[in-house]
Amino acid sequence: MPSRTVTVASRVGLHARPAAVFTRAAAAASVQVTLAVAGKDPVNAASVLGVMTLGVECGQEVTLAAEGEGADGALDSLAALLATDLDA
Repeated sequence: MPSRTVTVASRVGLHARPAAVFTRAAAAASVQVTLAVAGKDPVNAASVLGVMTLGVECGQEVTLAAEGEGADGALDSLAALLATDLDA
């Protein structure tokens, strides 16, 4: 299963606005994507509630994973999104 590990760049982490931006992009992906942090179970990356419950903070590493046709492209796009400041 392809995966990407990325450091979250948003100043407030994946809270409210950045989580909403990220989950909308994940929902638009052609494959189902999960988001995980160390020590917690992966969540559906398209679920804003699921993403927010992870409590991801700025500078924290997260792992995206997906399976199926188009997974690599979706993961690359979502990883690039998380590597930018979504609060700017």
